[in-house]
Amino acid sequence: MFYSLQLLLLEGISAGELIFVFLVVLLFFGSKSIPKIARTLGRGVRQLRDASQQIQDDIKSAAFDDEENSGFPANKKENKD
Repeated sequence: MFYSLQLLLLEGISAGELIFVFLVVLLFFGSKSIPKIARTLGRGVRQLRDASQQIQDDIKSAAFDDEENSGFPANKKENKD
């Protein structure tokens, strides 16, 4: 349990404090808008993850394209006639 809390960076927060924060959020936003907020946050995280994956793929493809088009064939033999 300590390991999972450490991963979430919640080392110094107890269960009572988490319940208190949840109750304050529930009172502030209301029970009807919390699912909408959670859905919006989930979509934002998914878009961020997709964008970062696309950037990584673009970097990898650009690196492979540079290797192929560098003009220095690594495994090709040149014909000398």
